[in-house]
Amino acid sequence: MDQKKVVIITGASRGIGATIAQTMAAPDTILALTHYDKDEEAAKSVQARMEALGSECEFFWFDISDYNKTAEVFSQIVQKYGRIDVLVNNAGITMDALLMRMKEEAWDKVLAVNLKSVFNATQAAVKVMMKQRYGRIVSLTSIAGVMGNIGQANYSASKAGIIGLTKTVAREVAPRGITVNAVAPGFIATEMTAAIPEKARTAMLAQIPAGRAGEVQEVADLVAFLVSDKAAYITGQVININGGLFM
Repeated sequence: MDQKKVVIITGASRGIGATIAQTMAAPDTILALTHYDKDEEAAKSVQARMEALGSECEFFWFDISDYNKTAEVFSQIVQKYGRIDVLVNNAGITMDALLMRMKEEAWDKVLAVNLKSVFNATQAAVKVMMKQRYGRIVSLTSIAGVMGNIGQANYSASKAGIIGLTKTVAREVAPRGITVNAVAPGFIATEMTAAIPEKARTAMLAQIPAGRAGEVQEVADLVAFLVSDKAAYITGQVININGGLFM
């Protein structure tokens, strides 16, 4: 492709999303990043780093679980940049509680942000990619979506839903040169896992054959590979990256 590659990454103002953006930043890449974080400074910091790496970078602040707003923002991106080559569905939240104590609001919110957002963004991107006859979509699911996790009925259900959605969309769009895959991280060293009490953290690490937590960069490198042309024959797959915690 002679023209610049247009990459959309949701939830990119921190954590895994920001690292994926940094891994993909290059002079031939335009980064359209979304966030719904109240901390504008985090987004500004990421944008500055991306521009320092040579990428044109723009942040869009909105609620990705809002269907109409997502369609509107993706339309703006296409009007400005002409295409969408890559979509990384990364936005996600947790509102953990045991099922017996889980509030309906916690169920609805996590399903909306983690799963409905993937439907919203994927549908908006696919409409563009089908016309281009090219596209790469990767969604971040979780080890919780493949093996379950105590206290995360809502999170696990949302991440399992992403797996089913990924496989179905992959079948629907493969003839148009579009690949659709999911990445399922295990225990990764992030702000979220840093908040886990030391005793629980030690117990979790003891279950991992590799003997350590994963690095955010390792997840970002896997995503970058899946959206590259080297992975053109990989679609409909869930790639586990968990140090052997789930096999």
